[in-house]
Amino acid sequence: SRILNEKTSPYICLCTDDRNPLDIGEQGHLDYMIRTLIKLGVSPLAAYRSASLSAAEAFGLRDRGLIAPGKRADIVVLDSLENCIAQKVFCAGKVVDAAAFAAREKISDVGRNSVKAPVVLPGNFRVVDNKNQTDVIGIIEGSIITDHLLERIPMTNGDKLPDIERDLLRISVIERHGVNGNISTGFVRGFGLKSGAIASTVAHDHHNIVVVGTNYKDIAQAVNRLTEIEGGFTIVKNGIVLRELPLPLGGLMSLHSFEQVEHDLRFLREEARSLGVVLKEPFLQLSFLALPVIPALKITDHGMVDVSSFKIIS
Repeated sequence: SRILNEKTSPYICLCTDDRNPLDIGEQGHLDYMIRTLIKLGVSPLAAYRSASLSAAEAFGLRDRGLIAPGKRADIVVLDSLENCIAQKVFCAGKVVDAAAFAAREKISDVGRNSVKAPVVLPGNFRVVDNKNQTDVIGIIEGSIITDHLLERIPMTNGDKLPDIERDLLRISVIERHGVNGNISTGFVRGFGLKSGAIASTVAHDHHNIVVVGTNYKDIAQAVNRLTEIEGGFTIVKNGIVLRELPLPLGGLMSLHSFEQVEHDLRFLREEARSLGVVLKEPFLQLSFLALPVIPALKITDHGMVDVSSFKIIS
């Protein structure tokens, strides 16, 4: 809000990257950003310009972005500038309502059967490392940036085990596109998980399987279950799948409605919290732990990555 004003708004557009249906249902999308900016003191003109015309111009969409003769009639009728609650929506001049949605043609599924991960066993998640200090990904709540922590973790029977009391959990990335079958392991702190495991095929930008857990049996079960449901999110405890959300289109998208996905995500979040997870958005934070272009420490199927030095360190 400190840099956005009526002079800078032509050069700034708003971005709602990685807002899932639960975020949108509870808070909103661009409307949430607009409301928040105005509450923070940004002028409505600057906020709406960045949300519409500036974005259209940034992507070369010259036929839209403002209401004017000759432009595409994408129009939203609002209750007020400050509240930004849509009362009616027009898309290319047509009212977007239940009838418009019902008239849509169904298209064929794409990207099915995309999860081709190896079948994993609990033993695949051991950490064989005799270094005095162990690299640990430190989660920063609500941020895709992580800390690069160093912790002393003793070897036990040739393995560095997860330590629930110190919130040192096993994190692993499993290549799932059928390319090399890589399995990498490491440590992460910040989830607060007390039992079980959570896993996802949403892992930017490679979208391999990423899993965090307290024990190897549940970790292996969560990973293998994602192959069975063609990708998505899953939560496992004591060898039982407690909750899951299949995302069979490329391992990234659901076959069901926005409302159904929002409902399922709500229960996934509650289930994760029941296992001790303290993060507001555990699956969103999990997905960014495998993005090796954002500092400081991340993990890919090739191992832990020191982003600051662009080196694989394990």
